[in-house]
Amino acid sequence: MKQAFLGTLNWTMNKTVLVSIGITFFSLSLQAMTPEKLAKRISDNQAGFAQCLSELAVKAKEAGVSDERIRDEIPSLSFVKRVIELDSSQPEFVTTFPNYFSKRVNDWRINKGREMLVKHKDFLRELTKTYGIPGHYLLSFWGLETNFGGYKGKMSTLDSLATLACDYRRSDYFTNELLLALKLMDSQGLSKQNMQGSWAGAMGHTQFMPTAYTNYAIDGDGDDQIDLWNSEKDALASAANFLWKLGWKPGLRWGREVILPNNFDFTQANKQYRSLNEWSDMGIAKTDGSSLGNLDIPAKLLVPAGHKGPAFIAYHNFKIILRWNNSEFYGIAVGQLATQIAGGVGLSKPLPELPRYSIAEMANMQRALNKSGFDVGGADGIIGPSTRAGIREFQAANGLIADGFPSPETLNAIMGADRN
Repeated sequence: MKQAFLGTLNWTMNKTVLVSIGITFFSLSLQAMTPEKLAKRISDNQAGFAQCLSELAVKAKEAGVSDERIRDEIPSLSFVKRVIELDSSQPEFVTTFPNYFSKRVNDWRINKGREMLVKHKDFLRELTKTYGIPGHYLLSFWGLETNFGGYKGKMSTLDSLATLACDYRRSDYFTNELLLALKLMDSQGLSKQNMQGSWAGAMGHTQFMPTAYTNYAIDGDGDDQIDLWNSEKDALASAANFLWKLGWKPGLRWGREVILPNNFDFTQANKQYRSLNEWSDMGIAKTDGSSLGNLDIPAKLLVPAGHKGPAFIAYHNFKIILRWNNSEFYGIAVGQLATQIAGGVGLSKPLPELPRYSIAEMANMQRALNKSGFDVGGADGIIGPSTRAGIREFQAANGLIADGFPSPETLNAIMGADRN
C-alpha cells in the first residue's frame, strides 16, 4: 500500500464542537448574530471580495502555488452568501444525548455498515494488519460522516474556502486551507468541478479538510492517485492512516457500556481517568454483570444523559476518536456504532426522555449558579466543563444526585435558589 504523504502540517479540526455531559451545542459561530449584523457581514464581504482575491493571489504565490493554478482558479472564485449564513447560524435549542445518539446509531447505519464489512472484508483486514485499526471502526467513522458516501456535500470546496478566507472571523485558518486545496489540485490532478463538499470545506467520503487531505490521505487502491471522493479504498486507508498517526492503540477497544452500583457517587463521573481496577473496586461492571477486570488500564466514566441514562467506560482510543471530532457524543456514537457493526448488542439501558432546553434557558441557569456562589464563568448557554462542575457542586450542596446534569429537578432548584 503506497504511503503517499502529502505534507507535514498539523491538522486543524474542521469542526468546532462545544460539548456537555447531557447536552451538546454544535456551531462554528461563537456568538449569536442578529439579522442586521448578518446582513452587514454579508454586505461587507461581498464589497471586499474582489480585493481579497487579489490578496489571496499574492499569498498563493508566496506559498508556492503554481502560477498556472493562481491564474486559472483564483479570479474565478465566487462569494457564497449561504456559507456566511451557515457560519453565522446558531441553534436555538441544545441537543440531548438521546436525541443525538438515536439519530446516528440506528438500524440503517448498522445494517449498511455490516454490508460494507462484507464488501471490504479483505481490504479492511489488510488495513488492520498495517495500521492496527479494526475495520468496524473505520466503517463507523465513514457511516457517521457521509452515510457511507451517500452524502458528501454539494458545495464548491474552493468557493466555500475562499468565502471564509475573505471573512474576518477565521481568515487565517481558511486562507491556509484554500492554499492547500489549490496545491492538491496540482499534486493530485483534482478539478474545481469535482471538489465538492461541506459548506466549511470538508471533502470526500471521510470529510477531510485540505490540511488533513495533505497530511494523512494515502493511495489505498494502488492507482497512484489519492481521490477521497470516488475511491472508497483511498478513503478507508486514509482514515486508518490518520487514526494511526494520532496514536491509536491496537488491541484496545474504544470503551463499553457499563452498569453502576446502587448509590453510586456520581461526582466521580466525567472527570479524571482512573485504572480499570479502581472502577471495578467501586462496583462498576459490564452490562452482563461480569467484572471489568483488575487491569491497570486508564479509563474514564461517562454519563452523557445524567444518572437516569446509560453509563460508559472510555479507554485511550476514545481520546483518539475525539481528535477526529471533539465531542463526547460523537465519540460514544462512533464507538457504539462500531461495536454493533461488528455484531455487538445495543445499549442495555433505555435512553431517557429529556427536556428540550433552549440556549437562553441554559444561560439563565448559568447566571443563577454564579449568583448563588457556584462560579461557572460566562453565561453563554453552553454546558461545558465549568458549568458541569458548578451544577455538580450545587447538587452536592443541596442533597441532589451530583451527576452534573441539568435535570428538571436540578434546574428548578437552581432557579428557585436564585429567586430566594
